[in-house]
Amino acid sequence: MPAELPAQYDPAGTEEDVYRFWEDGGFFRADPERPGETYTIVIPPPNVTAELHMGHALNNTVQDIYIRFRRMQGYNTLWMPGTDHAGIATQNVVERQLAREGLHRRDLGRQAFVERVWQWRKEYGGRIIQQLKKLGCSCDWERERFTMDEGLSRAVTETFIRLYEKGLIYRGKYIVNWCPRCRTALSDIETEHEDHQGHLWHIHYPLKEGDAQQHLTVATTRPETMLGDTAVAVHPEDERFRHLVGRTVVLPVLEREIPIIADPWVDPRFGTGAVKVTPAHDPNDFQIARRHDLPAVVVIDEDGNMTLDAGEQYEGMDRFECREALVEDLRERDLLGKIEPYEHSVGHCYRCHTVIEPSLSDQWYVKMQPLAEKAIRAARDGRVTFHPQRWVDFYLSWLQEVRDWCISRQIWWGHRIPVYYCKGCEETIVAAEAPDSCPRCGAAELRQDEDVLDTWFSSALWPFSTLGWPDRTPELERYYPTDVLVTARDIIYFWVARMVMMGLEFMGEVPFSDVYIHGNILDEQGRKMSKSLGNGIDPLDVIEDYGADAVRFCLIMLSPEGQDLKLSESKFEMGRHFANKIWNAARFTLMNLEGEAGGEDERELRFEDRWVLSRLQDTIETATEDLEGFHDHEAAHAIYDFFWHEFCDWYLEVIKPRLQHGPAGGVARETVATVLDTSLRLLHPYMPFITEELWRQLKAVAEETSLEAAGEMDAEALIHAPWPQGDPDRRATALEEQMALLQEIIRAIRNLRKEKAIPDRRPLSVTVSSPDEGTDAIIGRQAEFLRQMAVLEELDHDVEAKKPARCATTVIGTLEVFVPLEEVIDIEAERKRLAKQRDELESRIRAADKVLHNPDFLAKAPQEVVQQKMDSADELRAQLRKVIQNLADLD
Repeated sequence: MPAELPAQYDPAGTEEDVYRFWEDGGFFRADPERPGETYTIVIPPPNVTAELHMGHALNNTVQDIYIRFRRMQGYNTLWMPGTDHAGIATQNVVERQLAREGLHRRDLGRQAFVERVWQWRKEYGGRIIQQLKKLGCSCDWERERFTMDEGLSRAVTETFIRLYEKGLIYRGKYIVNWCPRCRTALSDIETEHEDHQGHLWHIHYPLKEGDAQQHLTVATTRPETMLGDTAVAVHPEDERFRHLVGRTVVLPVLEREIPIIADPWVDPRFGTGAVKVTPAHDPNDFQIARRHDLPAVVVIDEDGNMTLDAGEQYEGMDRFECREALVEDLRERDLLGKIEPYEHSVGHCYRCHTVIEPSLSDQWYVKMQPLAEKAIRAARDGRVTFHPQRWVDFYLSWLQEVRDWCISRQIWWGHRIPVYYCKGCEETIVAAEAPDSCPRCGAAELRQDEDVLDTWFSSALWPFSTLGWPDRTPELERYYPTDVLVTARDIIYFWVARMVMMGLEFMGEVPFSDVYIHGNILDEQGRKMSKSLGNGIDPLDVIEDYGADAVRFCLIMLSPEGQDLKLSESKFEMGRHFANKIWNAARFTLMNLEGEAGGEDERELRFEDRWVLSRLQDTIETATEDLEGFHDHEAAHAIYDFFWHEFCDWYLEVIKPRLQHGPAGGVARETVATVLDTSLRLLHPYMPFITEELWRQLKAVAEETSLEAAGEMDAEALIHAPWPQGDPDRRATALEEQMALLQEIIRAIRNLRKEKAIPDRRPLSVTVSSPDEGTDAIIGRQAEFLRQMAVLEELDHDVEAKKPARCATTVIGTLEVFVPLEEVIDIEAERKRLAKQRDELESRIRAADKVLHNPDFLAKAPQEVVQQKMDSADELRAQLRKVIQNLADLD
C-alpha cells in the first residue's frame, strides 16, 4: 500500500514534484501526427521585460483551464508559448541600465546597443516563463517562440513586402503622436489620454494695417505651438468674423504675417470662435493646411525642445519651459488676454507616460480600411465570437472608424524595416535581403531605413507565424486556425482586431473562432494595481503562501464572466481552505478503502450511494456544458458546491459507519472511490497539482485493493485521464427530491439545537408530522439515515402526528418537526432567560420607536441614518417574535 498521506497538505513540495513529473513525462507535448480533433491556444506573449503580475495569473489560469479540459476530452491540444520583444519597453529597460553606467545608447552605436539588448534578454528575458510554470501552465515549452526569432522575423519581413506590393503599406508625411522621451512615433491606440486641469490662454493677434487697438483674439491650451502658426481660422458662417476673412494678422512675438481663413471645421463655440492653425503640431490643423495650401513650420523637435524656427530667444528650451517664457513675453507686450481654468484630455505615451507631442514626420503606414472590412464581416457573420458577447461592439466600433496605422518607430530594438534607399538616385527598394546594387541606376551605395516596426506588427502575426508561416509546416496545417484567444479588453484594439485582419489577409481564415475577454484585477478599493500606489499583489508571494492551486481557484471563483475583480490577499484563504478540504477528504477516503467487498446480497447501492452518484452526474453535465460555453466561473462553483456541500458534508458523513463496519462497506468503498476519482478529474483543470498527486495515490490504492474503480483509472496520469462522461442512467431526480426533504429536516433539527443551546451530540427524540402518506413513507424508509445524521434516539412519524407538550416546532412547507424539550433543557431556567431577553428587547424597541417618532430627528437626520434606525428596529422586532415563540414552546 502507498504511504499514508500526511495530515497537512504541503503545496510547495507537491507542486514542484508534480510539475517535474509532467515535464519529464512529456505530457504537455503536442504532436501534429497524432490523430484526433485539434484544440489550439496561442498564449498572449508577455513582454520579455515582464514579471508575473495578477493579470498574467488570471489570463494564464483561464488558458490552462481550457487546454487541460480539452486535453482530457481527447483533443490533440497545443498551447503555444512565447514572449514578445516589446520594442519600446525593452529598449527603455536597457537604456536605464546604461544610464546607471553613465552611458547613452548613442555612445555604443546601433549594432553594439542591439547586441546589449540581446545579452539582457538572454540573462533576464526568461523569468516570466519560469514564473508561469510555478502557476502550473501546461504549455508545450519545447515550442517556445520569441517575436525576434529568426523564423518570426522572416514572417514579419514577408508580411511587410506583401502588403507593400499590394499597395497597403506606404510612406507619408503626416502628424503623428510623438514621444519626446522614447523619441519615437506612437499609434493612436498607444497614446493614453488623461484629463488634465490646464488653462485656456487668450492671445491677441494684431491686425495688419489696423490701428494699435485692432486685433483678433484666439484661445489655446498650448501657447508654445503658436510660434508655428501659419494662419488663423474662423467658421465661414460666423458673422463676427466674416468681414476679416482674407485679411492678415501679425503673429505675436515673431511678427510673421499670416492669413485669416474660413474653414467649416472650426467650432464657433470654442474659445473666441477664432483658432490658431499650427499644421506641424496638430492633426486637425494639418488637415486645414492641406485644404488651404498652408506651409507647416516645425517649432518643437524630437526631444521636445524648441527649434530655431520658434525664434532665437526660445531655441533649445524645453516646450513647457518655453510656454512659461512665451506667456510672460506676451504679457509684457500687452498681447495676453484672460487665462481661464480648462480641463481637457492630454495624450501620454503608454510606456513612459510622457506627454506626447503631435508632430509632423515621415512615417510608414498600413492602409487599414481594406483589411478592416474583412474583419468586420468575420465578426458579423459569427466566424469570430466574443465572450461576453458585448465586447463585439467594442471591436466593431474601432474597426468602423479605423485610421491608417503608423507602423514605424524611431528606436533601435525591433524588426528593422526592410526598405533600402539608393544614395545615387534615391530609389526606394523593398526587399527581404539587402540588394547588392540599385536596380534602377546600378549604384552600390545603399542605406537601410533606420526605423523599426511597431511591436504590434509582429504580434499581429502571432497565431500563424509561431506555427511556421510563411512555410506550410505540418504544425501550420494541423493547428491553424486556433480555437480561443484569452485576453483582457485593453488590447482588443492593439492586438485582437489586428490578428483577425492579418489572419484573413494571409491565411484566408480567422486566426481563432472565440475571443474570451476577462476582467481586470483591481485592489479592494477598485483601483488599478500599480507600483506607484503600492497596492499590487505579487502572484509568486501568494503562491508561496497559499499554493498555486489556491491562487488559481480563487481567481476563477471570484471572477464572474468579463467583470473586474476587486482583490485582496486575504481572499486567497478560501482557496487554501478548499485545497485542505480536498486533501482531507481524499486522505479519509484512502484510509478507508481497504476491506471486504461483502457477499452477493450486499452489492446493492443504498439510498445515499444512488443520491451522490446522481448529484455527481448533474455536476458532470453542468460543468461540461459551462466549460464548453466559456463559463468557467460557473463551472467552478458547480464543482465546488458538489464536492464540499454534497460529497464531504453529506455523503462522507453518512457512510462513515459503513466504511468502518457493516455489510455494505464494499459498496460504499466502490462508490466513494468512483466519486473521488471523478471529482479529481473535474477539479483538475482548475487545481492541477493537488488533483494529480491525489489521483496518483487513489489509483495506487484502488489497484492494490482490487476495487472495480481501478479499471477506470488506466491513464498514466490524471492530466491525460479522460474527462468524465455523462451517464443519464445515473440521474435520479425523484431520489434527489427525497434527499432534499431529508436534508431540510436534518438542518431544521440542527438549527433548533443551536437556538436552544442543545449539544450537537446529545441524542434527541423527534416527531415528524407528514402532510400525506407518500411523504411519511419516505421518512419511514430513511428513518435510519435521519437518526444518524440528526443524532436521534427516537424518531416518531405519522400523517398529521400530534404535537407533544413542551416542544420546539419548525415548519418545512406542509411538514412539521417537533422536538420535545422536557429533560433536554432546564425548562424553568430557560423560561427565565427568555423572559429577561424579551423584556430587554421590548425596552430597546420602545427607545427606537421614540426616536423614530421624533419629528425633529426625522427632519434633520440624513436619510441613510433614518433608514439605519428603521432597519435596526425591524431587526429587534424579528428577534422579539422569535423569543416569544420560544417562550410559547415551553408551555
